[in-house]
Amino acid sequence: MKIIFMGTPDFSAVVFEKLNSVYPVSAVVTGVDKPVGRKMVLTPCPLKVAAMNAGVPVLQYERVSRQGIEDIEALEPDLVITAAFGQILSDRFLAIPKHGVINVHASLLPKHRGASPIQSAMLAGDKVTGITIMKTVKEVDAGDMLLKREIEISPEDYADTLFDKMAVIGGEAVVEAVRLIESGEAVFTPQNHDEATHCIKITKAEGQIDFNKDGGALRNFVHAMNPWPSAYTFVGGKQLKVIDLIPVEDDSDVETGTVIYADRQHGIVVKCLDGAVRLTRIQIEGKGKTDDLSFLNGNKDIVVGVKLG
Repeated sequence: MKIIFMGTPDFSAVVFEKLNSVYPVSAVVTGVDKPVGRKMVLTPCPLKVAAMNAGVPVLQYERVSRQGIEDIEALEPDLVITAAFGQILSDRFLAIPKHGVINVHASLLPKHRGASPIQSAMLAGDKVTGITIMKTVKEVDAGDMLLKREIEISPEDYADTLFDKMAVIGGEAVVEAVRLIESGEAVFTPQNHDEATHCIKITKAEGQIDFNKDGGALRNFVHAMNPWPSAYTFVGGKQLKVIDLIPVEDDSDVETGTVIYADRQHGIVVKCLDGAVRLTRIQIEGKGKTDDLSFLNGNKDIVVGVKLG
């Protein structure tokens, strides 16, 4: 079976490597190299690096449905597989492969359609998430489903650790999907669109902490936003990143976001909607990551009564 694989980030690179080890990929399609760092050096995405290491040809386009459509038609693929590709595919493109286009989506559809399914599952407090292999259609993540694989979300998971686990499961799931399609055993099931939820693309601005939430929701938020774009607030004009926190009981009658305690007995405790949260691991602008007790040794940026935000 002639397969074209399309994607961009680490997630897609891991899925590609697993797929290619079982079903050799004919070509990889990704976006153009992007400038990275202060010197704005053009840098290949993780999928391109993985494909080059495997000796698989790489095609790059700003928009494959515009600049690359003839190239893809000339390759005459039997199947196109996408994983975190991030480009809208035209009707003409979707009609090219004999077996269509399938997508490796990092949620249990129809929940969390869109660009940030892993973070969205964590933000929602889901205990279980997973991978869905589905047919790609014009409406985002709305195609018929071929198979699902579930995974529990650990209370200790951050976005990056869950990404890593999901990528491995995604690779295993897409190998099974190709087997089903190749053997003629594939059965696609329509989604229940009435149960669909949607998620947005995460930006740096999404990481700012709103302490007017309950402690459980704040912990979910911090874990979902780390390591990128990070969960952060501000104190004395400096950005304060919160790497971890725990809910604690408190009935103080102060405004949410106010520091209630900042001492070695309690740590750094901040008022939230249903009590308070202790900021157990933090990083203030210009300094390294540290636990709250170590931070309080000689640091006067955070004191009782200060409002974070």
